[in-house]
Amino acid sequence: MKKVLLSICIVVMIFSVTGCGKVAKLENGQDAVVTLEGYDSISANNLYDEIKEKYAISVLIDMIDEKILNEKYPQDEEEKDQIEAQISSWLKTYGSEAVLLQQTQSAFGVSTMEGLRSYLSLQYKRSKAVEDYAKSLVKEDEIQKYYDEEIFGDIKASHILIKPVTNSSMTEEEKNNAEQEALEKAKKLIEQLNNGADFATLAKENSDDGSKDNGGDVGYFTHGSMTEEFEDAAKNLEVGKYTTEPVKTEYGYHIILKTDQKEKPTLESVKDDIIEDLAEEKLTDDATINIKALMDLRETAGMNIQDTTLKNQYDILMQNSLASAAESNENS
Repeated sequence: MKKVLLSICIVVMIFSVTGCGKVAKLENGQDAVVTLEGYDSISANNLYDEIKEKYAISVLIDMIDEKILNEKYPQDEEEKDQIEAQISSWLKTYGSEAVLLQQTQSAFGVSTMEGLRSYLSLQYKRSKAVEDYAKSLVKEDEIQKYYDEEIFGDIKASHILIKPVTNSSMTEEEKNNAEQEALEKAKKLIEQLNNGADFATLAKENSDDGSKDNGGDVGYFTHGSMTEEFEDAAKNLEVGKYTTEPVKTEYGYHIILKTDQKEKPTLESVKDDIIEDLAEEKLTDDATINIKALMDLRETAGMNIQDTTLKNQYDILMQNSLASAAESNENS
């Protein structure tokens, strides 16, 4: 049976011997890796076949992706910074490189800092490939629809936030009562505004947000920088108007005053941001994209696994991965 070159490389790596600088030779595949008195020797072919059945496909995929991705995404400063930030975070958690490497050996099969950096580099590049693939799925009509419905000129607003006073020891009934009290307080403040009260003064006296010191002013914000409920309420207001009903978010009840709005940006000026948002939505909604992206990457690079056993293993692994991702979609 033919053996793919990359698979032979796996065996060469595993066969490296530190003592005396010996390395098992592979000219005929029958050279002994281990000899035992009174027993048949274990040859390079014996070990290769055993490894191929149990472990090779995972290592082979990593080697394939590494070759393709290192050329497609040469390492830059952003990648280096991301890798070092992750390692720094882990070192703070585990206290030393030795303990960290114990964990990575168990989790990733990585036992050196150089190996860990290579592992993180591969994962970083895979993420880039997945993101680019997801972006390629975004259609022009989706971009236009998003622009028409979601994009707006930056809004300047002030708000008064009333938070329910709750804690983890409360019963559900007590929490519901606290929610109702916060809602009633917000409604009474709106009544005061209707009767001519000054918004900034009420904010300073009543708001549970840090912006109260500025009369509730939160400055300008754009799409995605506020909670969806807050953003939608502000978009629907005219400049100079406030919400006549409290707006509920995860933080509590808001009374929102819209104080200014800039002109809506052109489609071309925000198109890249829209594509990123839509690609992110696709990745969130469809877990199979992560698998399909890397399959497409390999196919585009002309991958052809020559070893029949490994080819079958790859096909089965991809089918199972897609099925698992599809099930995840259904359960989410």
